[in-house]
Order: sequence, then C-alpha cells, then structure tokens
Amino acid sequence: MGCVPEIKFCGMTRPADARMAAELGAAYVGVVFAGGPRRQDDASAAAILAALPAGVTGAGVFGADPAPELARRASALGLGVVQLHGDPSPRDVRALRESWKGVIWAALRVQGTELPAMAGELFAVADAVVLDAKVEGALGGTGTTLPWRGLAAALAPVRARGARLVLAGGLRPENVADAIRALAPDVVDVSSGIESTVGIKDPGRMRAFRDAVRSVEEAR
Repeated sequence: MGCVPEIKFCGMTRPADARMAAELGAAYVGVVFAGGPRRQDDASAAAILAALPAGVTGAGVFGADPAPELARRASALGLGVVQLHGDPSPRDVRALRESWKGVIWAALRVQGTELPAMAGELFAVADAVVLDAKVEGALGGTGTTLPWRGLAAALAPVRARGARLVLAGGLRPENVADAIRALAPDVVDVSSGIESTVGIKDPGRMRAFRDAVRSVEEAR
C-alpha cells in the first residue's frame, strides 16, 4: 500500500476532459458503458480514450454484459482495466478472466459499515475491488459517501492479505483527504465530485481534487 493513492477520474464524456485528467496526473481515466447520464457508446468512448497519452490507463465501467462480448469490446477499445459495476459476483469475475487477460476491477456496493458475505472472495479473485455506496436505482456516480471510518474494521482482514482497494462513492476535493486517512486506498475514484454539471468536468475541481490527494503525503 503506497502512501498516496493513485487517482481515477471517471465518467468522462469529452476528450478535452480526458486530456485534462492526464495532465493532472491521473493514473486511470474511466468511461462508463453501464448506463446512467454519463453513458457512452463505443464510438464516443474511442474518441475519449484516444486523447490519453501513453502511461495513462483507460478503464471501462460495464454492467451485467456477457463476458465474451465484454472482452471483445474491451480489446477493441484498448482498455487496460475492465470494471464490473453490475453487482458482480466472484463467479462473474472468473467468467471474464477466461476471455479477458487484462486487469479486472469488481465493484462492491455497500450500505452501512458491514461488507456482504462474499466480499472476501471478491477481493481474492478480482485485481481490485471498487468500494462504492449502494443507492437504489443507480449503479454509481450518485455522489453518496460511505462511512469510511466505520468500514475500516470490516476491511482490515482483506487489506491485511494485500487486497487492492479502489475507493469511490461521493469523493470530492473537500473530503478525499479524510477518506484517504481513514481507509488508505490504493486508488481514489471520482466522477460527480469534479463536475460543473452532470458529465462535464470542472478543471478547477479536478485540480483541487488532485491537490487534496497529494496534501495527505505532504502532511506526513
């Protein structure tokens, strides 16, 4: 676990925003295919991803798509990460692993401070688990925060085994430092918290988010 987490700017809808994310040092830039107001088709996603320089990983957020079709699309788009965001099970991750040789992240949506029973297995089979807030009727991008300090104890056993954690759910420049101090994630994942309006990223908020993440290291 590094001192400062990597940054994923997600929910991109414009190539210019993806370029800005890269300029600000994001390790990952995400495009959503799973539904919702930031959803992109493959053609528009390709244009967004084409704006990324070498060294920045494109991540695709998918719902409950059949594994072979998902793998085909991910390969065609040149994605480095496939993020399963349709409440995936460990079995879903294993099925995708058969046809996709890239990195697989699996979303785990939680309410309260308890993890679902299958959480440990999901951490074990996925390359990382994306911890997000569970909001009925939405898969993500809701801006709802998690009880970070309350979840620390529940996460401790899987984190002790070296499981990789991506923290999402209501992160924004004003609270990301607190979230990092509470859970020490490997990656912080933000979408609505850096927007001026739905799907449109605000360069000032993107920069402020990056600076807030870095401030945690500077304070050590």
